[in-house]
Parts: sequence; C-alpha cells; structure tokens
Amino acid sequence: MKNTTNDFFVISDVLPGKLNALVKNIMKQTGVDDPNEAVRLVNSGEWTLTGSVQRWTEKDGIIYFSVTSDGTIGEQWITRLESKGFRVSDYAKSILRSKSFKPTSGVTSEIAVLKGELFSDNERITKNIRKDAKNRKFTTPNAEVACLIREKFTDKELEAMGLYWIVAMHEPIKDSGGDPTLLNASRLGDGSWLDARYAYPGSEWDRARGFAFVVSQVSGS
Repeated sequence: MKNTTNDFFVISDVLPGKLNALVKNIMKQTGVDDPNEAVRLVNSGEWTLTGSVQRWTEKDGIIYFSVTSDGTIGEQWITRLESKGFRVSDYAKSILRSKSFKPTSGVTSEIAVLKGELFSDNERITKNIRKDAKNRKFTTPNAEVACLIREKFTDKELEAMGLYWIVAMHEPIKDSGGDPTLLNASRLGDGSWLDARYAYPGSEWDRARGFAFVVSQVSGS
C-alpha cells in the first residue's frame, strides 16, 4: 500500500490558529493543563472524543436538566468562571460575595426552566412566574444554581434552547446598590456572562429569558 506525505501529515492544510483552538478544547475537556499531555491522552485512547449529546430535554416549553453542587463559595466562583473565559458582572460579584450566598455540597438538583414564551408579555412578571412554578410544585433553587448553569452550558447550547438568559429564581439577594437581585447566566454580543438583575415582585422580564426552579433534590453521601 502506497503512502504519501499527505497520508502522514493530514494537518498540512489546517491553519495554526485552528490547531491551537483544537488543542485548547481538548485541554478543557480532559481537564489537563499541559497541551502535550492532553494530546497524548487522546492519541493513547485513554480519553475518547465522542459526538455531542444534548444535555437537556424540553417538554411543553419547559427545559429539564440536572446540576450538582460542590461547595464552591462565592469568591471561588468568580475565579473559577473567569478562568474558563466567562465574564462576571460587578453586580453578580457583589451577590457572590454576600453573606446571603450560601453554597451546598453534593446536592444534585433536577432543574426546570420555564421559558418566557409560556407567559404573555404583560403577565411575565416575577410574582406571576413564581406563582406558576408553585402551581407546578417546583421549588426555589439555591443561588449557586446560576453558577452551575453558567458553567454547564455553552452559549451555543443556550441558543439551541432558544434563550438569551437563564435566571435562577433563588431568594433575592441584595446587590451593592441595595436592590433585591437574581443571578442569571446570559449570552450577549460581548461575551458569556454570569450577570444579575433586580427582581421586585412586579419586575417585568423579556420573552427570551428562562426561569430556573427545582423539581427535586438529592443529597449525595
């Protein structure tokens, strides 16, 4: 069987920038900081690249998935998210640094996200959204759920859900301006954000937002 140079060097026409991005993605998926070790893991078969799998389900305008807490405190979340390329707004940082931000560890929460399209524009206000969730027997999430959601999903996945924001409907925490505020994961033109927005009972919300509640929780051993 005849081999040619191109048989061995299949990357000859691949731009260096694309190769760099590929290796960075492999490093991110494997959790390895050394690029050579990350590539070795794939080449040796110790780490297998698989096709993408949708990590949520949707039924009747409600998106379902699960997240698991790991005890990360607010200040650590700021460092953790920013190290992965996410942007954390000043208001979000003030919430994460608040004494009212109380993380859990080893708690798996099944999350239900009510899409904004479930509500008419004049009815999409905080108190109505909470009332609808209560009628469905959904409960209030911990504020850390917003961080877990931001870390779990890429902007492309949020786009596939049809959302620009997922708001964690936790108990409001006062931000640096003194307003009762909710954390949310957002995809905007200037980056991937963990952001915050004030949430009074009569606050109006955009149709492109989703509202995250808890279906059930299981504590780990």
